[in-house]
This record gives sequence, C-alpha cells and structure tokens, in this order.
Amino acid sequence: MSPLTGSLARAGGGWLVTMLRSLLLVAACAAPAVAVDAEPLKMVQVAPGVYVQFGLQEDWLPGNAGNIANIGFVVGERCVAVIDTGGTPEIGRRLRESIARTTPLPVCYVINTHMHPDHVLGNEAFVQQGGGPQFVASSKLPQALAAREPYITNSLHRDFKLPLGHEAFVYPGITVEQTLDLDLGGRSLHLQAWPTAHTDNDLTVLDTQTKAMFFGDLLFVGHLPVVDGSLKGWVALEPELRRLDVAVVIPGHGPSSTDWPAALAAQQAYLEALLRETRASIKSRMTIQQAVDTVGRDAVRRWLLVDEFHKRNVTAAYAELEWED
Repeated sequence: MSPLTGSLARAGGGWLVTMLRSLLLVAACAAPAVAVDAEPLKMVQVAPGVYVQFGLQEDWLPGNAGNIANIGFVVGERCVAVIDTGGTPEIGRRLRESIARTTPLPVCYVINTHMHPDHVLGNEAFVQQGGGPQFVASSKLPQALAAREPYITNSLHRDFKLPLGHEAFVYPGITVEQTLDLDLGGRSLHLQAWPTAHTDNDLTVLDTQTKAMFFGDLLFVGHLPVVDGSLKGWVALEPELRRLDVAVVIPGHGPSSTDWPAALAAQQAYLEALLRETRASIKSRMTIQQAVDTVGRDAVRRWLLVDEFHKRNVTAAYAELEWED
C-alpha cells in the first residue's frame, strides 16, 4: 500500500460516517411521514368507568367535522364497549385514541343507538382485520341505514369533501329485537330496542352497575328534538321512559343530568305541543305551509337549532297526522 493509499484509507472512516449521515438525512426526508396518532376527544367521566364526549350543539357540518353527537364508552374488567362513534371517520379515530389513553383493555363491542350519520360514521375507525369488536344495534337499523346510505354518501362527497364509499358504513353483526345484555367483565350493559319514536331503530344502553343510561336521540337537551320516526309514537313512549330507573342521564345531544325524569320535561312539552297544534291546524283546514308557519311558535322558545329543524318537524308531523281518524 502506498503512502497515498494509506492516507486515504485512514481518512476514509470519517468520510464514510459523514456520507452515511447525509444519505440517512436524504432518505428520511424522502420517506413518507409516519402516521401521527389522532388527537383524542375530550372525555368526561360521568360515572365510574363511564366516559362521554359531549358533542357540539350544532348541525352536522364540515366545519365541526360532524362532531355533534354525544358519544362514549364503558370500561369493564375484561373489555370496553363503545356507544356511538361520531359523525365522520375522523371523530371515530379520535374516540379510539381517547379509549387507548384511558385503558389498555380492548374494545369488544361498538353499539349504535340509531342510524343517523352523526352517531355511526365513526364506526369505520374500529374495524380490524381478522377480529376486532362486534358491532351491535337495533334489528331495524340495517334496513334504515341502507335506505339512507346513498343520501349520506352524497352529502359526504358534496359537503364534507369525503369520497367515502359503501365500506365506510359498518353494519351490525349483532342485532337487538327487544333486549340484550352484554358482559364486559364485572359489569353488564342492558340494551333495549324501542317502538318507533325518534326513528324506527332507537336503542338505549344502561350500565347496570352505575345506572348510567345512554338514551341516544330518544332524549334531546338544549338541541331541538328531531322527528324522523313517529311523533305519535314518541309522545306515547315518553311515560314509559319516565318510569325507567336511571341515575345518570346521557342524552344524544346536550348535557348529562342526574335529575330524572325532570330531564325529560322540556322535550315532552315540545313534542306534545307539536302534536296538539299540528292536529288543530289540520282540523281547521290549514294547508301544510300554513301549519309550518304557525305551529309551535311558543313551544320552540329556549331551544337551539330551531331554524334548522322545527319546520321540518312540523312537516313530518303534518304528513303523519293528516289521514288519522
């Protein structure tokens, strides 16, 4: 080896280190970014082991990423049950992250209280290859969701700029005809399907240990109730709801409460007024437009989102009541 070659060899160690560092830096810049965990939702523990994220009191819109429904989870000794998953896959991912930061236990059930998009579109975030949680809902949810899927998909494309297809709609593998109890290890959930009211596929979830109940949209607080099933059925159901033994009330929209059945009073007053005044408008031979313009003027006071939903409610009520005996 010549003196020159030996000098290059001795210097080569430092040169190679510098070159490797440069190559690694270039590779790191060129490589795809590593996925960052979703930002967790702000959860509130409303009872021991029962967590809720209270959605915004707004309409389902791109500006809020569909984060308008109350969604949550219950932690048992063996696993976790999720109750509703939010209005977009993003909200579902954020809920999943909240669960991971709360407990190492796996999610064994994802329960949907009904088929509206603000409650089910986060389901996709909980789907796992080769296993994962079981999805649970009313036996009437699959048909109701399938009927609305094209319209929801169109809205997601048009308004949210989310090109989601059929795979974004996760249908239940377990359905509830009347009641079902789910074991989470050391605590159980009592699920009950109800006659047509807010929708035809309403389901409530009661944690039997704390008597905390997820009402879904059978109960609205603050947010004006929305009729998408049967006004007559909803009003008829309310006395039965009032008799439920509940310690913590979790509505589908609005704050939770420990004052039951008082938490139901405002909704009951609105729905009964809507029923009574719509019947009166039909009896006095008002047109549907006249009814929309006059029914419930006093009943909507102190409610949020009146402009978005009250006229729609009157229209639905008129259509339901127009041909009754």
